[in-house]
Amino acid sequence: MIGAFALPAAKAALDADRLVAAGTFGTTVSLVLIGLAQRPAMGLLGYVLAGMSWIAVLSSLNVSVQVSLPDWVRGRGLAMFVTVFFGAMTAGSAFWGQLASPVGLPGAHFAAAAAAIAGIALTWGWKLQSGAGQDLAPSMHWPAPVFSNDPDSDRGPVLITVEYRIDPAKRESFLHAIAGLEQQRRRDGAYSWDLFEDAATSGRYLETFKVASWLEHLRQHQRVTNADRVIQDAIRSFDASGAPTTTHFIATDLRVRD
Repeated sequence: MIGAFALPAAKAALDADRLVAAGTFGTTVSLVLIGLAQRPAMGLLGYVLAGMSWIAVLSSLNVSVQVSLPDWVRGRGLAMFVTVFFGAMTAGSAFWGQLASPVGLPGAHFAAAAAAIAGIALTWGWKLQSGAGQDLAPSMHWPAPVFSNDPDSDRGPVLITVEYRIDPAKRESFLHAIAGLEQQRRRDGAYSWDLFEDAATSGRYLETFKVASWLEHLRQHQRVTNADRVIQDAIRSFDASGAPTTTHFIATDLRVRD
């Protein structure tokens, strides 16, 4: 309860990364206090500090997960986070319990404290709330696909190609910009992505990616965010016409029908 009331002031003074580091350090101190405790007062102090640190770390991690995910995948993302989080707690409990058998409870507490300090240093490069400044609302800027007949939703796989015409002088800049597009395509449902360069025509590139079904591709239209649009607009700006040609292909059933 003390940690919950103190959390707003702590968040105002520290960013998410420093708050999690402070909470982890508080856990380290609590482990040492509990390991050294010979009287109830010291143990109680360690437990109070552990509870405050737990609240600080858990709330910061939960918020970081939520702001890093767009709406369409937030539920699944949180479910995966909780599964990994509590799965790691279960595995850690078993590990430290096994370690306590040969070295004793104080030794296990001190080892866990040392591991927590090492964890702060090892994970410092991975920043939290990296998606907080991004607009993850659906952009809905992809035009509706044009087709001669309405395909069944479950038909697939679907191959999408995007043809670019690039000034050869801008080749390296274009390749650097489009390299980040693979992660977006795969995140939104593609299971393969490639970029091809025309061997006969300089400056002609073909981006291809595949999705499992026509319905899955229509879902891609709803998953593209405003942050994605900024990156995609920058890539399209390299095209000579400013409007790369997009084409859709649906796999054909080659089985002979009676």
